[in-house]
Amino acid sequence: MNAGNASAFTLDGTRTFLVGKDRVAVLDPGPDVVNHVRALASAVQDAAEVNIVLTHGHADHAGATRSLAGMLGVEVWGPEGVEDVDHRLSDGDVVGIDAGELVAVHTPGHTVEHLCFYWPQRRALFAGDMLLGLGDTTWVAEYPGCVADYLASIDRLRGIDATVAYPAHGPPLDDVTDALDRFERHRLDRIRQVEQALVGNEDATPEQLLQIVYGGALPPRMANFATRSLAALMEHVRGCDGR
Repeated sequence: MNAGNASAFTLDGTRTFLVGKDRVAVLDPGPDVVNHVRALASAVQDAAEVNIVLTHGHADHAGATRSLAGMLGVEVWGPEGVEDVDHRLSDGDVVGIDAGELVAVHTPGHTVEHLCFYWPQRRALFAGDMLLGLGDTTWVAEYPGCVADYLASIDRLRGIDATVAYPAHGPPLDDVTDALDRFERHRLDRIRQVEQALVGNEDATPEQLLQIVYGGALPPRMANFATRSLAALMEHVRGCDGR
């Protein structure tokens, strides 16, 4: 279910996935938008058991957690460092659904706590913000984002036998290997661009590097996101990821 919060950052909006029928996981309830919360509550009202499950703590994914949990009287499962969680999830932990189980896969990079969830019975990966359904990049800013962690998480996901990925933004990806390759390639290309831009500009700030790397091609509404992404890339190039 789409929260209807389309923007340059969220693409066509945040997707909340309802996984299961009678024992349901509400995966990322999304932003605290009244109509979306009511629609989610209505969709699961006949289920025998409902659990809210979070990939990470950003407001466009977890903002509705308290409202929905209060409305339904249910518990929340999520990673360390996220608010309003009853059960902490770590790598390899399992959330049961009536159609099998969701296995937590720790994939830091976008945030330090980020989890994907693998549904082995369907060979499906719920990718959170590790991948997007459109384009070939996702946002990795300075700490708690980390470029080195993000690249390691891409490698980690290659070892999971998923045939389809469901990102939180954009349509499903039916070639997971291709998507992982594209997102890795984009990040490595950006690293090379930053390395080249820093030659002779070793003391440059992210704001100064913005013009060198993007020129005039960047829409103004994306300048803040791009600047913070460059800050993370500069940390990586300088060997101080996540500090």
